[in-house]
Amino acid sequence: MYQWRKFEFFEEKSSGKCSIPDEVSGKIECCSSGRGRIVVGCDDGTVNLLDRGLKFIYGFQAHVSSVLFLQQLKQRNFLVTIGEDEQTSPQLSPICLKVFDLDKTQPEDSSTSSPDCVQILRIFTNQFPEAKITSFLVVEEAPPILLISIGLDNGSIYCIKGDIARERISRFKLHVEHISDKSQSSITGLGFRVDGPALQLFAVTPCSVSLFSLQEQPPKHQTLDNIGCALSCVTMSDRSELVLGRPEAVYFYEADGRGPCWAFEGEKKFLGWFRGYLLCVIADQRNGKVTFNIYDLKNRLIAQSLVVREVSHLLCEWGSIILIMTDKTALCIGEKDMESKLDMLFKKNLYTVAINLVQSQQADAAATAEVLRKYGDHLYGKQDYDEAMAQYIHTIGHLEPSYVIQKFLDAQRIYNLTHYLEKLHEKGLASKDHTTLLLNCYTKLKDVEKLNVFIKSEEGIGEHKFDVETAIRVCRAAGYHEHAMYVAKKAGKHEWYLKILLEDLGSFQEALQYISSLEPSQAGATVKEYGKILVEHRPVETIEILMRLCTEEEESAKQGTSNNTLVSMLPSPVDFLNIFIHHPLSLMSFLEKYISKVKDSPAQVEIHNTLLELYLSYDLNFPSISQENTAGDSNLRARSAKEVVSISKVKSRERLIAEDKDVDKDKDHIERLEKGLQLLKRAWPSNLEHPLYDVDLAIILCEMNAFKEGLLFLYEKMKLYKEVIACYMQAHDHEGLIACCKKLGGSNKGGDPSLWGDLLKYFGELGEDCSKEVKEVLTYIERDDILPPIIVLQTLSRNPCLSLSVVKDYIARKLEQESKLIEEDRRSIEKYQEETSVMRKEIYDLRTNARIFQLSKCTACTFTLDLPAVHFMCMHSFHQRCLGDNEKECPECAPEYRSVLEMKRSLEQNAKDQDRFFNQVKNSKDGFSVVAEYFGKGVISKTTIGPSDTQTSGVAPSSGGL
Repeated sequence: MYQWRKFEFFEEKSSGKCSIPDEVSGKIECCSSGRGRIVVGCDDGTVNLLDRGLKFIYGFQAHVSSVLFLQQLKQRNFLVTIGEDEQTSPQLSPICLKVFDLDKTQPEDSSTSSPDCVQILRIFTNQFPEAKITSFLVVEEAPPILLISIGLDNGSIYCIKGDIARERISRFKLHVEHISDKSQSSITGLGFRVDGPALQLFAVTPCSVSLFSLQEQPPKHQTLDNIGCALSCVTMSDRSELVLGRPEAVYFYEADGRGPCWAFEGEKKFLGWFRGYLLCVIADQRNGKVTFNIYDLKNRLIAQSLVVREVSHLLCEWGSIILIMTDKTALCIGEKDMESKLDMLFKKNLYTVAINLVQSQQADAAATAEVLRKYGDHLYGKQDYDEAMAQYIHTIGHLEPSYVIQKFLDAQRIYNLTHYLEKLHEKGLASKDHTTLLLNCYTKLKDVEKLNVFIKSEEGIGEHKFDVETAIRVCRAAGYHEHAMYVAKKAGKHEWYLKILLEDLGSFQEALQYISSLEPSQAGATVKEYGKILVEHRPVETIEILMRLCTEEEESAKQGTSNNTLVSMLPSPVDFLNIFIHHPLSLMSFLEKYISKVKDSPAQVEIHNTLLELYLSYDLNFPSISQENTAGDSNLRARSAKEVVSISKVKSRERLIAEDKDVDKDKDHIERLEKGLQLLKRAWPSNLEHPLYDVDLAIILCEMNAFKEGLLFLYEKMKLYKEVIACYMQAHDHEGLIACCKKLGGSNKGGDPSLWGDLLKYFGELGEDCSKEVKEVLTYIERDDILPPIIVLQTLSRNPCLSLSVVKDYIARKLEQESKLIEEDRRSIEKYQEETSVMRKEIYDLRTNARIFQLSKCTACTFTLDLPAVHFMCMHSFHQRCLGDNEKECPECAPEYRSVLEMKRSLEQNAKDQDRFFNQVKNSKDGFSVVAEYFGKGVISKTTIGPSDTQTSGVAPSSGGL
């Protein structure tokens, strides 16, 4: 043991000049510490309390004579003492036990105060005969329960348990094995051990160590050893071990027997325990010196060794060790801080001791790591790289990894660096750069076995202790494609797996198989990213995968959902258009298969638009119009169809050439045009108001690609008949023009008769001989009386190639027809003139001549007319009683008169409605006849109607009076 290293981890406080104050006048018999003070019992029966600097607080007379034992409780501010009091009778022992409540003190004078004595107990009774007390110990159970053990020189232990202050106690006696020699049976030490609910009591004699299990009734006795120790050489460690000091060694005991033994030579005077340190006061018989040693048993070192005078008491309080000498001097020893101890060790290069020290004293991990770092730096400086790395590995999690990595990169110790990086990954503290560096180390070392262990040793998805993408990238760059693919597949990084297959290995078939094995959502995402390469090399297989993704072939059976619901959940073909950017034929095949299988896709409008672009494109370029128009010209589709047509005409006018009739058209183009026309018709059935494609886009596509059949269908469906005939006019298809007008110009079929006028205008501006066509057009114009003859002549007069013979017969018929109408109008005029003159004569006669009423019967009741009677100017007569209150008008003529007035009022009201008048003029075949009708009815004969006009006109208002 003398080979243990000695250090000065403790230091004397107060410069070694501490002493017991003079107020403590008696001889110190016992001491106790706790609750921030030291309690001293003297042979004069006084108890004195000392503070941190061993200064006197106060003292009081606890017993009449000597204070033998005392103990300061930890949980409550109570003091338990054993001392000698006055002997009141010969039968009663003067030894008694007292309990003082130190919180309840009563001042006696200016200098002292005495606490309340809450209980006094006689230790010895008839059942508990008197003997010399050799040891004393109190353990606090659940307050206020105390367990007091009193060891005697006869090998007995008296125990008192309960609430001592209220004297609710129970007493029992324990015995160690009976020994004939009384000096060997004395109880030299006691120690309590609490093990969960179990309470055990160690009892030591000079020749034995016993253990009592107090939870059992009666308490169970067990002899642990047949050696013992003297007084003051018993203590308890912080792990509830009993520690015995004998001249040859220090022994440790647990509940099951003797434990470790430490051979410290010398007579043990005092034994103590402080913060994991063993305290020993040892008397060396050879030189007569007394040494105080502090042992660090875990690290096998002597933390402090001092030569002291004769010690009477050993205490621990305030984080210090207090030695009280027989001459009442004191020595206070405190532990140095960890930093000072470590500096001391570092100066001596005792790094292993420093490491053991910080670990044994449960220092924080950062402090431990700092010691390990310094030790590693020390070994690194000695070029002991392996050992240095072993220390650096222990610092992982506290020391910045770059500190270690930089050192070993400079030293070119790639093996050590690899080991460090592996440990860094095992603890999950590696960054992307660390993963990159470790994999680079493996690849430079060509250590495929370690690379396999690093990549493939972990089980389960998502349990990698490294950055997955970094590992894939490094393995891929180094040519370890298999490892990169393994990591990607295990981590679910499908995009990386496919990138390696397609870009590095060119395994297109394997890539397709891998995509097929993925979940639909994952498969769709990977196809979007790598579909261009797959379509280029495996178009058929790629389209099959897309069909499975976008249709319900397999999903409907699995999910059992309806088609409509399922289609809305599936990805749309529009999402995959970009992968066919350079392969329009494959795109056309994919979309055709899709629409043949899915009839009600939510994206059918976009699909039909894309197919139309493919069908109508001459050289089958990838469709771009729909995308450009959607993104860059979004306002175009918001316009009306006529505006779109006009814009498209302007844009495509220069492109329209005679390629319509080019017999050398490519066969494939012709087939696609046929498909395009079928798509236009199929996607716009008669029962739908709007088609399943964008009409404006379809018109632009047909215009740009000069697809006349498509334009004609669209214009006709949109009822843009003028645009229909404009297509024929543009193509100079006269026969088609006339046939179209026959089909669309009949008003009885919902057509537009004005088309014939447009057709006539076209022939009038044509500038070539088209007599045959004009004659046929005039036939329909004449039949439906669409245009006046003067308009026809003016229109056709612009064509210099037409002769008068073209319109000769038409004009002759029209003149004859007009002559007949004129003759009929002349006869009507004469008739109306005669009727007017008769009416004027009758009015004059009514105004100038008297009327003779000769009716003899009442017009109403046909009875003989008698007075009183009423006669009207219309020659009707009535009884006055038959008229009732209506004597102002003739009942027979009044209805006719009212209808005339109502008609006049309606005409006057219509005269004020200018919009109606102009609409009738505009929509009528002969607007002049409408104007003439209004004049004839007298509706617009005057601009204003007022009182002045009525007076100056000379026309008296008509009256229906008598």
